[in-house]
This record gives sequence, structure tokens and C-alpha cells, in this order.
Amino acid sequence: MKKLLAILLSLVMIAGLLACNGTKPETPATDGGKVEITGVHDMTVEAGHEIDVLEGVSAGDLTSMITIESSPTLDFKGGKATPETAGNYELVYSVTDNSGKTVEAYATLTVTKKTGEAVLLKDFDFSTLEATDAHGWEAVIDGAEATGALKDGAFVIDIVNPGEGDGAVRFVKTLPVKAGADYKIKIWAKSTAPTFAHFIPKKADVEDWATFGGEVWNARLDEKISCIESNFTPAEDGNAELRLHLGKITPNPDNPADTTPENFTVTIDKVEIYESIGAEVLEPLYTADFADGGATIEAGDGAAANVVFEDGAAVFTIENYPTEGGVWSIKANLELPGITIEQGTKYNYSFTIAAENAQGGEALTESATLYHEARANFNGLDVGAGEEKTISAQFVAEANVSDPVIRMQIGNPSEGVTSNKLTIKDFVFSKVGGDKETIKTIEAFAPIGMRIDNIDKEKYPWETFNGTDEDNERGVGTIWVADGSLFYRIDDGGTVDWHNKLICPVTLPADSYFIVEITAKATKNVSCGFFLNPQGGWDPRVSEGIDFTTEEQTFTFETNDTFIMDMPCELLFQFGSEATAALGDVTIEFTSVKIYQKAVQ
Repeated sequence: MKKLLAILLSLVMIAGLLACNGTKPETPATDGGKVEITGVHDMTVEAGHEIDVLEGVSAGDLTSMITIESSPTLDFKGGKATPETAGNYELVYSVTDNSGKTVEAYATLTVTKKTGEAVLLKDFDFSTLEATDAHGWEAVIDGAEATGALKDGAFVIDIVNPGEGDGAVRFVKTLPVKAGADYKIKIWAKSTAPTFAHFIPKKADVEDWATFGGEVWNARLDEKISCIESNFTPAEDGNAELRLHLGKITPNPDNPADTTPENFTVTIDKVEIYESIGAEVLEPLYTADFADGGATIEAGDGAAANVVFEDGAAVFTIENYPTEGGVWSIKANLELPGITIEQGTKYNYSFTIAAENAQGGEALTESATLYHEARANFNGLDVGAGEEKTISAQFVAEANVSDPVIRMQIGNPSEGVTSNKLTIKDFVFSKVGGDKETIKTIEAFAPIGMRIDNIDKEKYPWETFNGTDEDNERGVGTIWVADGSLFYRIDDGGTVDWHNKLICPVTLPADSYFIVEITAKATKNVSCGFFLNPQGGWDPRVSEGIDFTTEEQTFTFETNDTFIMDMPCELLFQFGSEATAALGDVTIEFTSVKIYQKAVQ
């Protein structure tokens, strides 16, 4: 018996030695024996070119046992294949460990058509162009030391000495007005030093000093751009001399130190003029009581949120924000039961919102089930910490919607915020009747862009879109060219990406791939989304992020599908975000933007 035990012990020792010498099957070199396939990512290759889809892929000690399946089928040898047919190939990587457990990972291989060499299709010309349109505005200096002119995409007034009276420096335009019409004038301006301004709609056709009403006194201007707003209704037809006074102003004679400074600059980005004629009637279609319903919330990308109803309000609690994704990761929906929205009809909604922490986002009128595929209106949302405010919108429906909701997309937190509570009440949705008509004119001072009629739009197609252009609270910016570069200055960063947009339309030929090359820098580190998108819809052929820094960089992006016909597209840079808003003024300088074409052979 002792001899038999010795033989068995010897066999066990030999087996152990063999295992140490690698004769035992492979096991993964991962913690706890868990298999994981890493390094898998989407790839692109031109038809007829070899690609190694295992490059950079690992499963620890089991890497050599990874198998790959493709749909449509490709013939892989050692992870390498040479696809001949263009299209998208879905790849499945798999590996099985000693216990028989199989782990999979997935990627898409995009095979593009065979092309010729890349040739330069478009090299945007940023040659210096003088500003040409002040829209009738001028700087009037009367007893002060100051100058005013179009400069750097704005109307700029440099004041060395403001004189002795408020009207010694003024920004002026004459506007024909109609009896009974309602006028709203919004001037977006900032100053390098804190100062004061008066806004006066003076009657231009009378000798004595008379106004149409709507005067604004002692408006404060500082380094952050803000809006000076005046509202008035003329009793008779005439001409209003719109006057922004920037001369010597001392609001409180008992505090003469608080007055207009010397040696400062006022920058005016734009003026918005609204003329409303007629009257409107709101016909309520739905009023929420939030007794035990009327609102829902969706949370994805790692977020957690819920809604409860108390005291006639819907209380949305965000327990945590998404770990990935964006503003759309949390959707708080205000229901509209029994309502059908008809395209071309004017509607109005309003609700009161109180926020525990600051919250920005989007307020969309769209289908509960189809989302953006049936959207009637796009609006913004911005509420401060501890603030209660009314959110409202009036719009002409852009689509028919049979199951509408007001959908607040609120997945992006403010900096430092990890949770939030939003309380909503007094929600009313109405149809707008009556005969009221409002004409809005935006008088921007950018020297290039589509808003100016006498500019060669083929040569200078660039323009901005600002959130405030559509009456949102945030988003102001301007553009100009100088010394062969294009400059885009964000004076007020929005809280969502569409609040600060730089746009350039371009038509791209059919049966081609394109390379976009952008060389740029910024006065501060700032990020944006960059898209190459067909006009008239949302199907971007490039969708990437760009991180601009104070050092000049070149960014290169390439499409991987073709158009079947020549396609009007747009280069679109979207900057708006909480991080952008926190930067204050930031200017991006584009020294070169080029598009290369690779025609299909």
C-alpha cells in the first residue's frame, strides 16, 4: 500500500510540473479569472485595402483564441482581411474561457468605395473685408472725446472723456413708427468698465423735447453683455429717434463717485426691433392640476430620476445625472392629454418652475412616442439655483403631432451639481387667436454673413446663430475677418449647444468622400461639436468634438459615405454649454478651413 501511495504522489508532482511548464490549457490573465475583450473599436478602410481588425485587441492570455465573425461575411486570416465591396460590416469578437463561458465584443467596419487621390475642393478665403452696413445707426459726439465705428463684428464706441451730459455721447437711429403698434427695442451691449446708459425713444418730428414713452434710465453696463430693453406704443404715426445715451451720468447726486468713467469702450453686438400690430387672444386648451399624474420622467445613460405630485405641482427629482450622454439623457415630460397639434397653427404655453440647483436644457414640443421625428417647436430652458421663474413660448407649429408633450431635456448638470429638484406648476397650454402680427428685425453688425444683402455670399457665406436671436435668454456672438483669418467671438455662452452656432453652407458633389481640415486657436480653451450635415434635416456625415486651445492646431475629419446627388450641406460648429457660459468672452480664430474631395473611381 505504501508503494502505491508513493506512485500516486509522484504522478501528482509530475502533473504539477507539467502545468508549470505550460502544458495546461491557457487561462486569462485577468482579475478573478474574468475574461474581458479590450481594444475593440469601429474602423474604416477603403475597398481593396487590407485591414487588421485584431490590431490593439486583447483578451489577456486568451488573445490568440479570439475568433471573429462578420456580417456580411469576410475571410479573416489572423485577423486580417481585404474587403472588396463597400458597405458596413458588423463584427463580433468572441473568446471562451476554461469554464466554457463565452464573452463577446462588437464593432462596425466601414468599407468605403475606391477613390482617386484627394484634391482641394474648397479653400475658404478669409481676406480682409471692410464692414459695410450699420443699419442706419451712428455715433453722435457732442462735447465729448469719443469715436464710434464698425469694428470686430460690432459697433464699437471708444470714450476717452464722456463730456458733461448724458447726451454728449449717443448711439442713434431714426425709426418710422405707426400709431397703435407696440414696439420693443433690445440693445445687446457691454462695456470695458462699469458705466450707465439711458435709452430714449424721442419724437424726431417735434421741436420740443418729447418722447413716445418707454424711456430706460440708468441701465448698468459692464464686461458681461446684457440687454437694454424699451417698450412703447405711439399714439400717432411719426419717426422715433432711438437714442442710447452714454455720456456723463451720475444717478445719485449724493454719491458723485458712482458715475460714468473715463477711458472705456462700449461694444454693441446687435439691436433687435419688434413691431407688433393687432391683438391676440389665448384660448386655453389644457390646464394641468397635477393631482395624481400629468407628468413623467425618463432617465438613461446611468442617470436616475423620478416624479411625484404634491400640492398641485409636479416635482421632478434627479437623484444623479448621467455618467455619459448629454442633455437628452433625462427627459421630464409635461403631458397634454386630448390635445392634437396642427401644423401652421399658433400655440402658447407657460409654466412656473422652481429649481433647487441651477438647471439648463431644452424645452421641446414634440411627440411622446416619436420624439424629434414629430417636433412642433424647439425652445430653451434656463433657471438659476433657488430661483422660481415662468417659462413660456409662443410658436407656429412646424409639424402635426397627435400625442404631444412638453419635453424638457435636462441631462446636463451645472458645474459641481450632482442632483437636483425641479418643481413645476401653473402649466397652461393654449391656442393663439386674434389678429396680432409681430415683425422682428435683427440688426447685427458683423461685416460678413447672410444677413447683409450687399455681401458676396458665395465668397463670404459664414454666419452665426445665437440663442437670443429666437428670444431665448442665452447666446450672443459675432464674427469678422481680419489679416486673413475668420474670428468668432462668443460674448454670451448659452447653456445648450444650439445657443452658440457658427455656420457655413457649402454644396458637396455626388459620388465622393470629403476631408475637412480646420486650423484654429482660441483666446481660452473651449470645446464645441463639429458637424458636416445636409441642409434641411439632421443626418450628419461628420459628428465630432473639437477642443480648441490657445495654441494653434489642425483638426482633420473624413466622411465615410457618399451622396447620390450634389448635396447642399453646412459646416456647423455648436459651442453652447454650461462650460462655455462660464468662460465669459472667448474668441476663436480660424486661420484655415479647407475641404478636400476624393471622387469615387
